[in-house]
Amino acid sequence: MKRSHFCGSPEHRIDRRQFLGRTATAGAVTATAADMTVLDLLRQPVLADELKKQGKSVILLWLAGGASQFETWDPKPGRPTGGPFAKIQTSTPGIEICELMPKMAANLQETAIIRSLNTKIADHGGGYKLMETGRLPEPGVDFPHLGAVVARELGRPDSKVPDHIEMYTSHEGRRKGTSGFLGARYAPMFLTDDMMPQNIRRLESISAVDHQQRADLRDMLAQQFTRELQVPSVASQNSAFERVRGLMSSDYLFDIEQEPQAMRNHYGPTQFAEQCLIARRLVEAGVPFVKVARAWWDSHGQNFETHRELCADLDQSMSALVEDLRQRGMLESTLVISMGEFGRTPNINGSLGRDHFARAWSCTLTGCGIRGGSVYGKTDENGNTVAEGEIGAGDLFATIFKAIGIDPQKEYMLGSRPIPLADFNTTPVAEVLA
Repeated sequence: MKRSHFCGSPEHRIDRRQFLGRTATAGAVTATAADMTVLDLLRQPVLADELKKQGKSVILLWLAGGASQFETWDPKPGRPTGGPFAKIQTSTPGIEICELMPKMAANLQETAIIRSLNTKIADHGGGYKLMETGRLPEPGVDFPHLGAVVARELGRPDSKVPDHIEMYTSHEGRRKGTSGFLGARYAPMFLTDDMMPQNIRRLESISAVDHQQRADLRDMLAQQFTRELQVPSVASQNSAFERVRGLMSSDYLFDIEQEPQAMRNHYGPTQFAEQCLIARRLVEAGVPFVKVARAWWDSHGQNFETHRELCADLDQSMSALVEDLRQRGMLESTLVISMGEFGRTPNINGSLGRDHFARAWSCTLTGCGIRGGSVYGKTDENGNTVAEGEIGAGDLFATIFKAIGIDPQKEYMLGSRPIPLADFNTTPVAEVLA
């Protein structure tokens, strides 16, 4: 694909033990953004909610640059805006998608298609921020991205695996997520060309025995120091060290050579496919949020040629991921999302491309908490506007949170200001929720 075809934009939890420990000594608690107040957790039924959320994860398939809804989830064959591709029947009677997605068509029984997104912002930078935070930017407020919120809500402080991982297929299409006011604890581990995280393996100059003995000595000294000086900063330091040691022991999760060749073939040979396989390995090990981004959907030129190539990769990788999760019994606890920063225009430009379009486009939700084999919303016959069921980014985020058992109206306190997880005046789409 030639770079000249693109726009050239430069933008292009607290566990029960911790809960009980804190409430035992919390006479008066001050709210901070990075460490949510105990008062925030006293809502009932807190312990039931914690149990309910155990083991849930989110995999976000990010279609960087903006995939065309016409060539994926909302085809319009025979219309002036439709393009050359036909639509095909899916595994759910009455639901049809583009012929470029045959394997997902056969696996649509756990997927809900939303065809009525109107997010209004059609530039890469603004669209990306909106679709990663679920709200418009505000001066002086650094909103956390979806991955950071999920990591904060579903991650466990004692976890030995990362909470938030982002993988990209190229430097050109990447945008690194931010944890915003939640703090660095929930920032992503960011991977691009090398799928093995840097600096997490033991140095070859230190033997395994020596490494373990050093850790044991440190544990003994830390326990003694903690008994003598019981202050939060000491416990925090110990927690951080244990977390780093846990990350060092999780390097095998990123090694797909440990998977049978048949499974690797099932996903496919592309980097995106391999990253999807790594994503399954990560959520299986307890990682709450993994983002896998596939770049170069920004098809201002040769849209149909571009989508023929990219949809083949998406269809193979996404269907393999869904099938794998289903066969392992993980789909009920894993939500798979596919979306980008916007869609593509109904009109086809002089370079046989489709430009940025945010007024009527599509995304999908698969698995955990979702009523599969469903379609929500409708665009007009040419795909120019939303005809039924219009929703915005905030409504989509409220739906995502609801599906994975998080209260969208739960509030974080930024100083004295309450900030709900899903933006004010947004509502989950009940029609796609199980």
